[in-house]
Amino acid sequence: MGAVRQYVFPTARIIIWAVIAVALVVLALKGAELDPPDALQPTGEITEAVIPVEKGSVTNAVTVPASVVTDPPVEIKATANGVIAEIQVDDAKVDKGTRVLWIKSEEPVEPVVEVDDETGEETVTEQEPKVTWTSALAPVSGTVDVTALKDQAVAVGEVIGTISPGTLSVSGTLTADQQYRLVGAKGSAQVTLKGGPAPFTCTGLTIGEAPGGAAAAGGEEAAGAPEAATGAVHCSIPPKVTAFSGLGAEIEITNGNAKDVVVVPVSAVLGTSQTGRVWTVKEEGAEPEPRDVTLGLTDGLQVEVTKGLKAGEQILEFTPVDDGTEGGVDCEDMAAYDQAAMEGDMETTQAFEEECFG
Repeated sequence: MGAVRQYVFPTARIIIWAVIAVALVVLALKGAELDPPDALQPTGEITEAVIPVEKGSVTNAVTVPASVVTDPPVEIKATANGVIAEIQVDDAKVDKGTRVLWIKSEEPVEPVVEVDDETGEETVTEQEPKVTWTSALAPVSGTVDVTALKDQAVAVGEVIGTISPGTLSVSGTLTADQQYRLVGAKGSAQVTLKGGPAPFTCTGLTIGEAPGGAAAAGGEEAAGAPEAATGAVHCSIPPKVTAFSGLGAEIEITNGNAKDVVVVPVSAVLGTSQTGRVWTVKEEGAEPEPRDVTLGLTDGLQVEVTKGLKAGEQILEFTPVDDGTEGGVDCEDMAAYDQAAMEGDMETTQAFEEECFG
């Protein structure tokens, strides 16, 4: 047994290491076979997602970031030509319709002329001017500040003072998309004050232009920049609600609700307001066909189609991506351009030159 351990095992170990060394040399010189005998061929293909048109419900609700603002003073204007005869209220709180001051107007009266029948002598008697007293009333409730002076001459429409209502409102700006969704909105909205009371209804909802002409000055958007404001929204906070100027708020405006109507994802429509275009698929494997549709309400995820599409039809889930074809010519198909040039097809060659080369 001692002889086996001393001679046989070491010899076998040397033989095994020799075989391994020879195999490594062969691999190093010949290289491993990396390519399979039969090259694999791709079998998948990209297909456009097709979905059925369905009916559903849409609530057009827009949430606008806003803030609490103090309502600006309201102008008090002269309602007649004349002089300020008496100031009745100044630097005091009044109710809407309270008389602030009197305006005295004088209108000349023609003199009376009398003729003596015997002598023909004329007698002219001057008449007192016609005096009219006109009130200037407070247009809203608040604190009056009269800026005109007693006996000052004023004209109709001239500002003679202001009245600070002491009320608060919420005001926010709108993007173009939000402004389109709020066309025709009026009445009231739900307001949530940050850190304030429970949501409440504000009244006197108005939608107008963005403050300071932001829309006109914005120009084109820089890449990654926030969308510029194109409109503004404003509504009044009820007197019973405790709020403070400068508080952050959110205005939620609901501008319509439609039930059991034709709806599609916004991703399937080119256009988001009033009119749009979808791509219909009549049968499996067929080329999608563009179709113009009339749009209704949208909630930002789906949009109502009021005309041009019926439930059950098949459409592309996403609008097609531009594949380089512009204006009816394929800019990558130079063979078509060469063929048109050889045949003297000036219309096609001109289309290529204008849309692909120019």
